[in-house]
Amino acid sequence: MRSIWNGAISFGLVSIPIKLVNATENHSISFRQIHAADGGRIRYRKVCELDGEEVTASDIGKAYEDADGTMIPITDEDLGSLPLPTAKTIEIVAFVPADSIDPLQMDAAYYLSANGVPAAKPYTLLREALKRSQKVALAKYALRGRERLGMLRVVDDVIAMHGLLWPDEIRAPEGVAPESDVSVRDAELDLADALMDTLGEVDMDSLHDDYREAVEELIAAKASGETLEPPETGGAGGGKVIDLLAALESSVRAAKEARGEDGDEKDGDEKDGADEEKASVTSLSDRKPSASTTHRTPTGKSVSRTSSSGGGTRKTASSPKSSGAKKSTASSGKPAAKKAASGSRSGAKKTASKAGATKSTTSKSTTTKKTAAKKQSGTKTASRKRASA
Repeated sequence: MRSIWNGAISFGLVSIPIKLVNATENHSISFRQIHAADGGRIRYRKVCELDGEEVTASDIGKAYEDADGTMIPITDEDLGSLPLPTAKTIEIVAFVPADSIDPLQMDAAYYLSANGVPAAKPYTLLREALKRSQKVALAKYALRGRERLGMLRVVDDVIAMHGLLWPDEIRAPEGVAPESDVSVRDAELDLADALMDTLGEVDMDSLHDDYREAVEELIAAKASGETLEPPETGGAGGGKVIDLLAALESSVRAAKEARGEDGDEKDGDEKDGADEEKASVTSLSDRKPSASTTHRTPTGKSVSRTSSSGGGTRKTASSPKSSGAKKSTASSGKPAAKKAASGSRSGAKKTASKAGATKSTTSKSTTTKKTAAKKQSGTKTASRKRASA
């Protein structure tokens, strides 16, 4: 990588020669301005407004415009004569915890490379000291005609420097927050937490610029004479949020579906609807006798298929053990049925014999009565005969 600045890190009395290298690069697609009528390139020419002549880069100098419009020329010699100790030096002024730096101050990022073999030892010393202290170094440096503030930290085995804005360059957030008092309910916070947990973490390397890829495809298609059809845009989104809770619930549901999670956790209305569907009752008059067939699989399992009037088929598979248990239960049920049948027949015989005994007793009592009547009539006749004699 090409260095953009050469200098040294001032670490107390230790000086570390370094090269400054850009740590980032811009991948945005740039466009040229053209004349829409004929496609001619539009160029900017630097022209002096006093004589109207075009000037070259070597003829252009610096000037400060005063409030009344007066131009005050400033030369490179004027700037070079200023007492600027950081002109070629990154001067470390303090070591502070990393979380004490406001991310709003973050600016451009650079890598610091050791410049030459003698710089390797002090460079490694500073790197290891930053690692062990778990702190960052605050430094001043001069770049592109102005003094800047920087933060040095360790990235892998390299010292990186982030340009920082000066504290007075950070604007106060006045008039940005909502002016009206807004209260947030615990249920809304719970759903927001659930949405955050569902979205989870992301691998930063997996993020990319979708718009830049679309622009590159458009350029390639137009270069080859093709015409790209505009992609279909989803209908969701862009509307006014009426119910914050409903929007959060929908967001959680959509995030779970996007992550491929099972939709077991549904809203109460959906669960109730599912329960109502499961609890539907068919009247006896609407039911039709089902046809049941049993097939045996090669593994020895029996599969029972029952066809209902709705056309559905339910399969019930039973293992050989369970079928054997059923058979033993069925076979053990037969002797029980025989015992029950014989018991009922013996009970019937006993009942019949009791009835016969009752009849015989009744007939014996009738015979006894008849015998007693005959004896009584014989006694009466004998008494009559004695009286006549």
